[in-house]
Amino acid sequence: MKIKKGDLVKVIAGNSKGVQGKVLSILVDTNRAVVEGANIVKKHTKPSAANPQGGIIEKEAAITISNLALIDPKTGKPTRVGRRVNEEGKIVRYAKKSGEEIK
Repeated sequence: MKIKKGDLVKVIAGNSKGVQGKVLSILVDTNRAVVEGANIVKKHTKPSAANPQGGIIEKEAAITISNLALIDPKTGKPTRVGRRVNEEGKIVRYAKKSGEEIK
């Protein structure tokens, strides 16, 4: 998986195209991710102890990872992700456009 929780990504396809946000969670088995501020859906909730009023709430839904592109830490533009071995012998992710290592 090239995208991880906490990464800054841009939505490149779908209803939320162009939205940038942080990855809140990854669903590995379905190849989906929940991105902050993208793919907002309305959910009807019954009154409960946590939400005594009930009603309609808006929340982020999962989006397919193929519709996301990682933001290059150096240029701020979408980039593809590669993997390589660094000086300490660890495998790290890097941005293909700038060659910058992704933390």
